[in-house]
Amino acid sequence: MAQHTVVGSRMSYLSLTLILAFSQLVFSDDKLPIAAHTMFPKGFMFGAATAAYQVEGGWNADGKGMSVWDNYTHEHPDFVALNENADVSDDSYHLYKEDVQLLKTIGFQVYRFSISWPRVLPNGRTSYVNQAGIDYYMNLIDDLLANGIEPMVTLFHWDLPQALEDIGGWLNPDIAQLFEEYADLMFKTYGDKVKWWITINEPFSVVWFYGGNSAGAPNLNLHGTGDYLSGHNLLRAHGKAYRLYQKKYSHQGGKLSMAFCGPMCQPKTDSKDDIAAAERCYQFSYGWFAHPVFRGDYPPVMRELVDKNSKEEGRTVSRLPYFTEEEIKEINGTVDFFGMNYYTTNLINDGVIGDFPSVTRDAHYLTSFDPSWPSSEADWLKIVPQGIRLLAKKVKEEYNNPTLIVTENGYPQASMDDYERISYFESHFSELRRAIYEDKCNIIGHTTWSIIDNFEWRKGYTNKFGVVSVDFNDPKRTRTLRRSAEWLQHYLAMHKLIQ
Repeated sequence: MAQHTVVGSRMSYLSLTLILAFSQLVFSDDKLPIAAHTMFPKGFMFGAATAAYQVEGGWNADGKGMSVWDNYTHEHPDFVALNENADVSDDSYHLYKEDVQLLKTIGFQVYRFSISWPRVLPNGRTSYVNQAGIDYYMNLIDDLLANGIEPMVTLFHWDLPQALEDIGGWLNPDIAQLFEEYADLMFKTYGDKVKWWITINEPFSVVWFYGGNSAGAPNLNLHGTGDYLSGHNLLRAHGKAYRLYQKKYSHQGGKLSMAFCGPMCQPKTDSKDDIAAAERCYQFSYGWFAHPVFRGDYPPVMRELVDKNSKEEGRTVSRLPYFTEEEIKEINGTVDFFGMNYYTTNLINDGVIGDFPSVTRDAHYLTSFDPSWPSSEADWLKIVPQGIRLLAKKVKEEYNNPTLIVTENGYPQASMDDYERISYFESHFSELRRAIYEDKCNIIGHTTWSIIDNFEWRKGYTNKFGVVSVDFNDPKRTRTLRRSAEWLQHYLAMHKLIQ
């Protein structure tokens, strides 16, 4: 069982906070800020998130097939910090009940997790189903529901079956049909119990794995071509899965989306050129995938620039593929909510970086950080709370104020007394409330990244995003609540009580 001793030592503080909440006061235990004077709307969902490859371990347990990340980290161990991999990670494959109890203890209402495609379909195809994998996720879902926690399931969170990568992965147009068949099995198997689905996590990140910035497996270097082609097939796959759900499983009453990502793109200056560059930044990140599913095709500025540059390079066809009319109809209108991943903000100014062909050259903007923004233990993550509000407003303006769930938002800090993480969440919650009440954004939920420390891709275990610490040197993978988990427990209990 996970260690929860830190919780009991501060329960008197919880009781005091709950009582004082009714008086609209703000109290802090010297360092624990509680914004009790303004709360989220009734029914707002608080959750936490993980991904299969990052937490499960059991990389070859009970018939699981190899994923592209299993394969790449085994063949290239130096790809990851300290030559680490996720063969065992948090061992959530065996310890999932402990994780469910942690979610319940803290008070989360939703658990966003992903299904490992190769765990249920070892060769990526429905011709062979691994029953042990099917049973694992059924047991997890049942345990969540038994503890009053709603499952939110991601179908693809980067761990593609290696058998499919061997035939081209997301570069192969056939993968859209294979994804649809995989999704069909998942909807059929779990759809009576799962009402929130995310088809693909961060497609904008996935394309870089093919486009050559060494962000992740399979780490190809097809910059300016592989990124656009993989993105095209990701969108086709999403559209097919959504239409399949509508056709066969709408009676289940579920809602589907992608988890879109990117930085908040803030102009570095008030100049027209920098404002236009910031707009390109948005359209070449969030817009790359959101515009097709809300409007039916790529953002016009993206189409214009890639077509123009492709022609100047002497190509007879654009590096950015075109959808057929049938594909446009299949993709357009295929989200029931906007899944928004937000961590940080970039300053954007007009300028050129990269060689032809490349996405960075096509997009024609430069990124930087404001030196006044506080840093974190991850070099890419600066603390910019107002960015989450600005991004929510941008989504509202772009897509007619869709229902929005913050599907990832978190902060890395290794200390058990992680007051910076507490401040990060408190300030971001405050900005979300402003987006809801002042900007009238239709935000209905927030999922914290992450419930537990986990394998952070190329950073291995060097970045700790968990509100619960995991001892990766302990074979038992002991879990211990950090101070931020304690703070969230108080916050969520207070929120529930005063509603």
